[in-house]
Amino acid sequence: MSPRLGFAEADGGEGAAEAELAAFLGRLVRWDKAAVVRLRSAAGEPALGVFGHPPFGGVLAVKSMALRGGGVEEQVEATVSAGELLETVAEAVRGGEFEVPRSVTGPAWAGLLPPRAGWRREAEFEGGVVRELAGRVVAEFRARTEALVPERRTRAELDGLAEELWRRPLPAGPAGTAVTLRVVHAAHALGFLPAEGRAEAVAVLSAGSWVRLRTAYGSVATRAASGAAGLSVSPV
Repeated sequence: MSPRLGFAEADGGEGAAEAELAAFLGRLVRWDKAAVVRLRSAAGEPALGVFGHPPFGGVLAVKSMALRGGGVEEQVEATVSAGELLETVAEAVRGGEFEVPRSVTGPAWAGLLPPRAGWRREAEFEGGVVRELAGRVVAEFRARTEALVPERRTRAELDGLAEELWRRPLPAGPAGTAVTLRVVHAAHALGFLPAEGRAEAVAVLSAGSWVRLRTAYGSVATRAASGAAGLSVSPV
């Protein structure tokens, strides 16, 4: 029988946690109608990790959701349809519980998740600085795309341009952590960066070969060995 889970009330009040997760799942489904997510929690651990694989090349998106009630005692290890989870989360909008959808056959990435512990803080940035950086590079991509003659605006040319931009290191980033603008772009597109005008920090953490950009809204993680994987979608 599938476990039933409920979320603790978030800062935004009743239904805020469910709405936040729904927004995340909605983005994944918009990019890929067949998207799946990996769900992970330990028995007695009051948090559920929701992992997704957006089409930005070599990154994992992570949402950590605070659990309440009987869901805290459940161990959850499942790969489910993002679309089905989006539908069932609607059941919990008014503080109720929802049933975890049936498991599906997961892709390879679902078995290669970041570690639970052992993360070391490498650096911290003002959220506004990171948001501005993401906006500048997106604007550069658009400007350089528009400058191409029509016959050169091929998918291969655009993917090559995106790869050139997003493989750049995060300015003033810590050496050896493979923090690139690819991770910043993913956080921007996923809505994980702090809103304009909010004085919230963005942290860079590392654990072994993994590095992640963490904000109050979610994390983007990548492995140093795979962080240069080809970008399969143009910046947004």
